[in-house]
Amino acid sequence: MKSVAIVSLMCATGLIWNPALGANPNPNPQWDDQWATLEAPFLSDHVQLTSETKYIKAGENYFSPDGRFLIFQAIEIPQAGEVASSHYGMYVAPVKRDEAGNIIGLGQAGEVSPGDGSANTCGWFHPTEPMKILFGTTSTAPADENVAGFQRKSSKYSWQFPIEMDIVAGTLKMAYVLSDEAQARAKKLLEEDQTATPDISIDDIVSVPMLGESKPIWERKGYDAEGSWSADGRYILYTRLEPGSNNGDIWIYDSADESHLPLITADGYDGGPFFSPDGKSICYRSDRRGDNQLQIFVAFLEFDETGKVIGIEEEIQLTDNEHVNWAPFFSPDGQYLFYASSEVSHANYEVYAIDASGEYEIDQTPHLRITHARGFDGLPAFSPDGQWMIWTAQRGAFREGEDRPSSQVWGAKIDLDAVDQAYKSLLKEMIGEDEGDGFEYNAPGG
Repeated sequence: MKSVAIVSLMCATGLIWNPALGANPNPNPQWDDQWATLEAPFLSDHVQLTSETKYIKAGENYFSPDGRFLIFQAIEIPQAGEVASSHYGMYVAPVKRDEAGNIIGLGQAGEVSPGDGSANTCGWFHPTEPMKILFGTTSTAPADENVAGFQRKSSKYSWQFPIEMDIVAGTLKMAYVLSDEAQARAKKLLEEDQTATPDISIDDIVSVPMLGESKPIWERKGYDAEGSWSADGRYILYTRLEPGSNNGDIWIYDSADESHLPLITADGYDGGPFFSPDGKSICYRSDRRGDNQLQIFVAFLEFDETGKVIGIEEEIQLTDNEHVNWAPFFSPDGQYLFYASSEVSHANYEVYAIDASGEYEIDQTPHLRITHARGFDGLPAFSPDGQWMIWTAQRGAFREGEDRPSSQVWGAKIDLDAVDQAYKSLLKEMIGEDEGDGFEYNAPGG
């Protein structure tokens, strides 16, 4: 088992939108009252999408290709007298928008994972079938019950790799259920008077994503997870660990001929891979130096004459420092990688942007800071239109008994043009005026 020295990353999130956040995006100014101003050059209209009142832990969320849904992993707060799960479940929630199309919250989420004590991770939507999803699951409780997550005694974050983990796929369907608010109201009424009849109206009925039949895309021993589809839906990029190994490698599955090909097999754990929007390259993080300091890489894919991926043409390391750099994600145009880093401190991870082309030497490649809040910020992802960034942040309300806010899913409008201009300014400082001017940015959809 590998451990990386980073603070609590994905603690607690939930799915009840607080309308007050629309007027005041900072529910906890006593914790940190500066981030809204500091982030204003790039981020605006912040909205807290999840609440510590619903989940103990949650995070790693991604949009559906039409922007209507979010998939994420979480551990729900148990009912009174019950014990919380030791492992993440997988959830899907509709995205709520106002008349102008601004994201204002999430609707009621449905659990799409098997339950029964299963461990689940890394959900993703199919690019051309918006209701089809994949995620990693053990289906039942894993044999190794060690819990992944932040370890308070050691101040380390530990990943677990259940050998039962498979990547499954299934199609969502919408079910009509009582809203969380209606259920809570009815429960309170019955606790006060067991003979009472709860007053339920049509407005209390909500549509919730549920999963129909799901099955493994393939089955074999070992840990297969961290999967995502290519933009055309042909390939699945994923991380694999052979049984008994902690040496994670990045593989690609071709659905056209059901073949598997190892792409990145360096020593150490290579994981968290994603395709670039054009499908020509991938990004990932690696601890191949063996020092528990993760670094960001990109690799350009090699294709044969038929267009099939046959390997890696070139691998380029983008970061090489004493920090933990992880969870890279391509900007919608593929120009940048957004990732989490401990450059500020291990107690204050922030989201940074870095040029994804690999054109510049490591010491001439700027790291542009995007977030500026106290605590953890990471796991960035984008809406399909490139207008919104979603990520996990410790900037909400305190949970009783906690000494810092729990990690929540947040969203904000992102100005990628402003990011580009700021990045080019940093380039000019590092490599000179002329070369900096040659750094071009193509807006999403352009």
